[in-house]
Amino acid sequence: MDGKFITSAAMERDHLDWGVMGWLSRPATTGAKDLVVIEVTLEPGFGHNFHKHPQQEEVIYVIFGAVEQWVGQKSTTLVAGDGVFIGADVVHASFNTGSATAKLIAILGPSVGAEGYQLVEVYEQEPWKSLR
Repeated sequence: MDGKFITSAAMERDHLDWGVMGWLSRPATTGAKDLVVIEVTLEPGFGHNFHKHPQQEEVIYVIFGAVEQWVGQKSTTLVAGDGVFIGADVVHASFNTGSATAKLIAILGPSVGAEGYQLVEVYEQEPWKSLR
């Protein structure tokens, strides 16, 4: 495939307990082999708890809102225009601790498997379950 336009109206979205993942690019959507790009919306008080992507690096970029971003056992608050690089197999989490909706773009590479997105949840394991 040479390319594909992804309109907001046509974007595939997964509604989860902690937010919404809008798929801008993944193998099933665009045939992408190297990139997975996700528009992530986090409502106040919610977040994507501690997890990792064993074979994928990730960049998270904040479009609007504020996010308590964890990389390993360190955290900082990211606001619009801020970003973070997360190496493969590094535990991380993103929480909206503000009073307004937060929107992020997550870019992962390479694409892994049919979904393109490889995820291992670790929030029930120590030290992650005791960090917040």
